[in-house]
Amino acid sequence: MKKILIFVIFIVLVVGAALIFDKGIMKKKSKNNNELISNNIDGPIRKMAVAGSFYPSDEVELGLMIDGFLNKVELPQLEPNIRAIIVPHAGYVYSGQVAAYAYKALIGKDVSRVIIIGNSHQEFFDGASIYPKGYFETPLGKVEIDNDFAQKLMEADKKIYFKESAHLEEHSLEVQLPFLQKVLPVSGWKIVPIILGNQEDSVDILIDVLKNLIDDNTLIVVSSDLSHYPKYEDANYSDGKVIDAILSGKGDNLKKTISELEKEGISNLQTCACASNSIEVVMGLMGDKNSKLLKYANSGDVSGDKSRVVGYASIVFMDSNLSTGSGLFLSKQQQKRLLEIAKDSVETYIKDGKILEIKENDPELGKPLGAFVTLKEEGELRGCIGVFTGDVDEPLYKIVSEMAISAAVNDPRFNPITKNELDKLDYEISVLNPLKKVSSWKDIEIGKHGVRIIRGSRAGVFLPQVALENNWDLDTFMNVLCTQKAGLPADCWKDKDTEIYVFTAQVFED
Repeated sequence: MKKILIFVIFIVLVVGAALIFDKGIMKKKSKNNNELISNNIDGPIRKMAVAGSFYPSDEVELGLMIDGFLNKVELPQLEPNIRAIIVPHAGYVYSGQVAAYAYKALIGKDVSRVIIIGNSHQEFFDGASIYPKGYFETPLGKVEIDNDFAQKLMEADKKIYFKESAHLEEHSLEVQLPFLQKVLPVSGWKIVPIILGNQEDSVDILIDVLKNLIDDNTLIVVSSDLSHYPKYEDANYSDGKVIDAILSGKGDNLKKTISELEKEGISNLQTCACASNSIEVVMGLMGDKNSKLLKYANSGDVSGDKSRVVGYASIVFMDSNLSTGSGLFLSKQQQKRLLEIAKDSVETYIKDGKILEIKENDPELGKPLGAFVTLKEEGELRGCIGVFTGDVDEPLYKIVSEMAISAAVNDPRFNPITKNELDKLDYEISVLNPLKKVSSWKDIEIGKHGVRIIRGSRAGVFLPQVALENNWDLDTFMNVLCTQKAGLPADCWKDKDTEIYVFTAQVFED
């Protein structure tokens, strides 16, 4: 009887433990006994590891501190398409004001995914550890992880995997989250947390994988401090060299600069930039994007102790190719206005046979820019006509009106739009950068560039989004362009007698 009773008690304990685990009550603790991982119905939550030390643990105090940093920032004129930032990760009292410069530049940006990259301060390991699902928590709330994107990364290379210990007490990613929570919308964006294991091979792996997955709504945040513990003057010298190398856009320049500083005895790989590998990743991804230093300072500027300091910088990478190339970037309201003009122009012409009279006072919409207007009916192409920037001297809003009407009635591939179709139409507008002639087809970036080819009296053009909409690789994109658009042999794009021009566009639809 006693044995039976003991057995029953054992079963109850086992089942009870299983139920507790299944409901997510089991928690993992760090060596300092802080709860770092907990599970709930929505997935694991990576708890705060450095709240109360690197930044305030109280929600109100933290919010006020970040607001105070942001309010002190006066930014220079920047291009609107910020694709990546490099920011420091020390305690907020030391580096928070510097970080605020890059973060203030993000206010109002349309971001759906934030990839946060840093090097491990806790351990040395091979490859890159990505936190695959669930949430990161801060005093300002939970931030969801982009599980689908994380899975794609891990499936792309075996050296991108989940190493839990790399994240448990790592501060470099965590300290970026409260800033992101303050400057980005309350919802609509997710994070991809990546920790590099301090081995050089992870740099090329991440560059190769990420460049095929990131899109225009992805922001990359690299978390790195600069010089560690030299004298104030030496830090200014060393950090200046490193920053110049970063702004050059060439990863080899960064490596060379760090090597030269080491030979000078001023610094070494670890102390020039503690996340130099992560910086190399973003430099490799951004390529020739415009970069700008927004703020530099070191801990001596805050504490007054200039005997041993740490350097901090805020750097942004901007992609002018996402805009029209003339400094114009259309806001959501301006996009909405052009879409209204396109639709009203078509409906007025089809119903009444008249050209819409337009009154427009927005100076940005009055610039002489080329545009294509695409009409679709139930997802299928119904017309597309446009002109290039450089071939027009009329304001953009008039070009959109004219091209919309032409797409409706003058596209030779289709019959003119009828009144019965008007309610079924969807509108898409592509505002164009100027054409740029390239010396080789190898300069074409699929999904980013639209292409125009000219050979003799024949020519053809595809907008940038055509490749993405059809899931075409470069060969297919160019072969179809040659045969179907230009009436030329499929491989004409590889012929030296064929002129190739590329362009980028800001594309939006209703």
